[in-house]
Amino acid sequence: MNLLDWLNGPAFTAFGQQVIWSDMVGNSIGLAALAFGWRRSIWTWPAQFLSGLILVSAYAYAHLSGGVGKQLLVIGVALWGWRQWQRGRRQAQDGSIAVRFATWRERALLVAGTAAGTVAVGSLFALVPQLSWNPWPDAYIFVGTLAAMVAQARGLVEFWFAWLLVDIVGVPLAFSSGLAFSGLVYVVYLGLVLWGMRDWWLRSRTNPQPVLEGAAA
Repeated sequence: MNLLDWLNGPAFTAFGQQVIWSDMVGNSIGLAALAFGWRRSIWTWPAQFLSGLILVSAYAYAHLSGGVGKQLLVIGVALWGWRQWQRGRRQAQDGSIAVRFATWRERALLVAGTAAGTVAVGSLFALVPQLSWNPWPDAYIFVGTLAAMVAQARGLVEFWFAWLLVDIVGVPLAFSSGLAFSGLVYVVYLGLVLWGMRDWWLRSRTNPQPVLEGAAA
């Protein structure tokens, strides 16, 4: 048995749902990545990179091309986010990345980009059914994840709001796709998102408001 076969093999069964290793391991690392993000630790990006690599296998197993594409984006944005946080112009006093609220222009770009991207990707999935059996929710999560990670890379508090909106759709889609552990992890994500949102919100009010390299003014 090779590594790929093992990753997509059954780990255990819970509540009538079979959990595969790639789903469990990838999402467990993803939880660690979100916790690192809450702590504003640069290690969030290597964890997201590794999680993305493993979850590519899980989504391919579930025949969710949108999920595969999302994880490939996670891998790419994780590399970019690592670079962005390393090159931050100003850090918080404790040595971690400083956070801030987005400008109205940045918010408008994030919302418009997410909406346009969802329409474009959803239309593609609908036109090519082989890419996704559930095109619009798949496209929403695909693009929403990208928007959230871009906002995180720039140290924007709004990144947590983006993850919250992704979770609302991600939980039922994961369960209906047979990825039970992903569904459970999304529920845990929700708690971490609310906790992280509160922490970043408070820190944005007490720390100076830096602009990371490449962010809009």
